[in-house]
Amino acid sequence: MREPRDTNTGDHSEAMTRRSKLLSLVLRHSPQTIGLQLDSAGWANTDDLLACLACSGKPMSLAQLQAVVADSDKQRFAFSEDGRHIRANQGHSVAVELQLAPSAPPDTLFHGTATRFLDAILAQGLTRQQRHHVHLSASIETAGAVGRRHGKLALLQVDAARMVADGHVFYCSDNGVWLTDAVPVTYLQQLGT
Repeated sequence: MREPRDTNTGDHSEAMTRRSKLLSLVLRHSPQTIGLQLDSAGWANTDDLLACLACSGKPMSLAQLQAVVADSDKQRFAFSEDGRHIRANQGHSVAVELQLAPSAPPDTLFHGTATRFLDAILAQGLTRQQRHHVHLSASIETAGAVGRRHGKLALLQVDAARMVADGHVFYCSDNGVWLTDAVPVTYLQQLGT
């Protein structure tokens, strides 16, 4: 079954967003919803993904899949060098080992969230919740964009240099998102928005 061609920019953008959200669900959280298997590092065979999507009534062409990967402003997904496998770069709630090496972060990182979460964060720090890591950004603009998706923006600054000096470990995903296990309150500062 062929998906109709997107005829205008708005339809194209909406279709891309739908595909990206579907891939996030399948490659980060629930591969079983379409009968897909991820390997221990989160990779799925590209052909298997497309076949599972088609069998579940959500067909996507290879060209459409490639467009989602290439056009994602956050670079949420990546193909293997040979293009035969695909995975989400981070944000998994399913058990995967991304095989990222520890990396030295910038001295300051940022986290955007919604104001409704601020009291809990200022009481217990940033925790990974259902994900494998806390997600941080080197850019205050990116952190702001992430936070706005969840509601009224609250921006937090993270003293990553002090965290590293105190023995905390950081990783950088393929799309530039900084990851760590947790950020205790003592390393956080609320910024004005």
